[in-house]
Amino acid sequence: MASTSSPSYGSQNAAFWRTIFVLHCISTLVFTTISTPPEDPVKCVSGNTNCTVTNSYGVFPDRSTCRAANVAYPTTEAELISVVAAATKAGRKMRVTTRYSHSITKLVCTDGTDGLLISTKFLNHRVRADAKAMTLTVESGVTLRQLIAEAAKIGMALPYAPYWWGLTVGGMMGTGAHGSSLWGKGSAVHDYVTEIRMVSPGSVNDGFAKVRVLSETTTPNEFNAAKVSLGVLGVISQVTLKLQPMFKRSLRYVMRNDSDFGDQAVTFGKKHEFADFIWLPSQGKVVYRMDDRVAVNTSGNGLLDFMPFRSQLSAALAIIRSSEETQERFRDANGKCAGATLISSTLFATSYGLTNNGMIFTGYPVIGSQNRMMSSGSCLDSLHDGLITACPWDSRIKSEFFHQTTFSIPLTQVKSFINDIKSLVKIESKSLCVLELYDGILMRYVTSSPAYLGKETEALDFDLTYYRAKNPLAPRLYEDFIEEIEQLALFKYNALPHWGKNRNLAFDGVIKKYKNVPAFLKVKESYDPMGLFSSEWTDQILGIKGNVTIIKDGCALEGLCICSEDAHCAPTKGYLCRPGKVYKEARVCTRADDISVIQSLSY
Repeated sequence: MASTSSPSYGSQNAAFWRTIFVLHCISTLVFTTISTPPEDPVKCVSGNTNCTVTNSYGVFPDRSTCRAANVAYPTTEAELISVVAAATKAGRKMRVTTRYSHSITKLVCTDGTDGLLISTKFLNHRVRADAKAMTLTVESGVTLRQLIAEAAKIGMALPYAPYWWGLTVGGMMGTGAHGSSLWGKGSAVHDYVTEIRMVSPGSVNDGFAKVRVLSETTTPNEFNAAKVSLGVLGVISQVTLKLQPMFKRSLRYVMRNDSDFGDQAVTFGKKHEFADFIWLPSQGKVVYRMDDRVAVNTSGNGLLDFMPFRSQLSAALAIIRSSEETQERFRDANGKCAGATLISSTLFATSYGLTNNGMIFTGYPVIGSQNRMMSSGSCLDSLHDGLITACPWDSRIKSEFFHQTTFSIPLTQVKSFINDIKSLVKIESKSLCVLELYDGILMRYVTSSPAYLGKETEALDFDLTYYRAKNPLAPRLYEDFIEEIEQLALFKYNALPHWGKNRNLAFDGVIKKYKNVPAFLKVKESYDPMGLFSSEWTDQILGIKGNVTIIKDGCALEGLCICSEDAHCAPTKGYLCRPGKVYKEARVCTRADDISVIQSLSY
């Protein structure tokens, strides 16, 4: 297996990580509101012409560059209609991009170089609020942070939402973004939408653009297609959401061993409305989020300012990244595990950024209003400081650079899936420290949705974040274990991948997993018969044309393919294509030395 360190070197490693993490924590605490916010994902050579677009991490899964001839920044629905009409009349391809472009996948990309990007950056206003009806109408470029604040102004709250507040309303609906809950209508934001205004290509008689007003009562089929649309139906102009009266939450984190986790994962979400988990499988531990609704007059003014979403010193981020690269180069499993243990224990000890009064943590439970407890992202809420500090993944500096693999396992199969992961850990206990360096496996509850491309059943969403090399042909420490988990989920358990995350292979044949695809494609054909809002990527994931996998040397190293021959891995570096260890149908890139060890252990 991976080379292990001597006891003296291991202690030096732990000391190193303690030093670095103390610096990291100090910078996180001190620079909470002093940071450089992310730059615009669209960059143009001249004015708004000859442009490129990327995501907030600076790199797409296939490392391609997405280009467009122009970008438009409409500020009103009237301007948006004019932009869509002109592009439709000219037969130009269009895609929508948001303020921070947080989706990892290539949903923002147009085809070729002649397309048009439509940014919702300035479509960011509240349209109207109706306290009596408990609804709020906003433009699609409004961020989750703005949405939460606008709702609080009228004494209302969005019941469930993602934890990162840098997403936009249109972006959340485009990808089916969610929080964690099995209660009510579930945790997906789109299932609390009551009306959508959509601008799509139109006929000559329509003036080349058509505005449709969609709702569950008047246009149910179109409404359920538009709730999770991948941006292929047009541009969402405005969204009306159903809110709830403001309430408070009572939250505590509890760490336990994972011996009975398979059983607990199935039932825990029924006991706590906002339950989730952080699983640390190499440590054999789970952090349980016990999070429940309480009356609005309950005493407490708690605040969640999640530590990994705070601004951090660029210098500290660079040192941490360099240490990761060194560990990868020397296959230092002990170093990764030492760092993982320190990070997870420190985050737990600091309550992940929870405070009882917005300043300090004095103990559990932390009770606070929904608008202060549901989401965070203070590294966005900041002034420019010349990149002395930044969001931890800012691509302008040497910072976090990672893959994300995110999928939903049906609740009825979660115990079996968890046990399969435990079986992998038994083969090599250090194998999943690579996940724990990135806060472990985040697990959130989701429910079935009427949205045609929404979740199909009650499920647990597993979010895996792990090291990505700057060199696409560089293999990773224990990458075979992560690849096997990925394939276990997608193929043995028929998991649904998150539309805005994941590597290419997760979307291979994915559309066959959705029973309402024919209804969705019928609406798509009606709204955009020329496919102006479609792209090569959306055609591939929707099963219309082409395939998401890219076959070439080294393609399996970055999830562009599943290996079927050694050349798809890194044979010159000792990584060969071999069957999985627990899921024998998997094909993963395994280091030759590790193969020999595993074979010897099997006798």
